[in-house]
Amino acid sequence: MEDSTIDGSAVPDGVSGGSGDPGAETAPADIVTEARRAIEAMLLVASEPTEEHLLAQMVELPPETVRGICLELAAGYDADRRGFQLVEVAGGWRYQTHPDVHPYVERYAMEGLPNRLSSAALETLAIVAYKQPISRIQVGAIRGVNADGVLKTLEQRGYITEVGRDNGPGQATLFGTTDFFLERLELAAIDDLPPLGDFIPSADVLEALEQTLRIDPEPVDAAVDEAEPEAETAGDGPAGEATEHEDVVVDLRDEQDPSDARSL
Repeated sequence: MEDSTIDGSAVPDGVSGGSGDPGAETAPADIVTEARRAIEAMLLVASEPTEEHLLAQMVELPPETVRGICLELAAGYDADRRGFQLVEVAGGWRYQTHPDVHPYVERYAMEGLPNRLSSAALETLAIVAYKQPISRIQVGAIRGVNADGVLKTLEQRGYITEVGRDNGPGQATLFGTTDFFLERLELAAIDDLPPLGDFIPSADVLEALEQTLRIDPEPVDAAVDEAEPEAETAGDGPAGEATEHEDVVVDLRDEQDPSDARSL
């Protein structure tokens, strides 16, 4: 009797992989083999990750058995060092190129195709990813510029979509990321995004940057001290001469004869 391998364990003919419950319904080996070929074919033509329960409906097997088949296929591809993988992302299974051959695939796919996102689009996409659900106004307030055009581009490319309405006045449209976004980043869920704290400099780095960029202004006290001698020198000019002239006039009035004053 030949053995089949499902989910990394040997399974005799006529037994399906699954929960391991002795009372669970089993499937013949030929049915499991046919299901394996069908799952490969369906995942090959699928344009997005396919959920296990949908695959189970198509092959008429329990979801646990389908999961075991997918895990077995994925392990077999890795063991054979294939140029592709079967991976679980965004709540489903899909085929994708192996990371080892990404340089060749990127060279082939990007030749003459300028499809990269701009820095503004990447910045907006990061804001939506970490702050979702979020409205256009909130995105614009964070970026400091109008984000309507960038949000439209991201929505057209399938990275974001409308996820609801705000309960406040006007009921603004709220945006969130899509499964396609998770696929491109090879994430199983949005919670797998790296925490923002990993990108924030430490307090020591911020202090060093502040010291480096600080511009010391000219001391105000020094400017005041330089201005005071100029003021003292100005007192020796015409103003000082006028004071001496007034003193002379006062002396002449004191020496004048009273009789001359009456004649006047």
